[in-house]
Amino acid sequence: MPGLLRGIARTAVIAGTATAVSNRVSRRQAGRWAEQDQERYAQPAPDDDVSDKLEQLEQLGALKAQGVLTAAEFEQQKARILNR
Repeated sequence: MPGLLRGIARTAVIAGTATAVSNRVSRRQAGRWAEQDQERYAQPAPDDDVSDKLEQLEQLGALKAQGVLTAAEFEQQKARILNR
């Protein structure tokens, strides 16, 4: 009978350790995924977004002035930039 109790106790310790390790790994992975989600869905600062749009519009205007874009193409690209 003592051998049986020792085997049961050993099994309980091993199972408890495995559960603790598994839970820790799960928490760490969930934390990593949360960080990745925050980085992925982080919104750009409004000032940066406005300055990017202005820069794109200036480049677009330069292309139109050079004759690379037609008026219709210019309007289409301008609408795309402003409606992002």
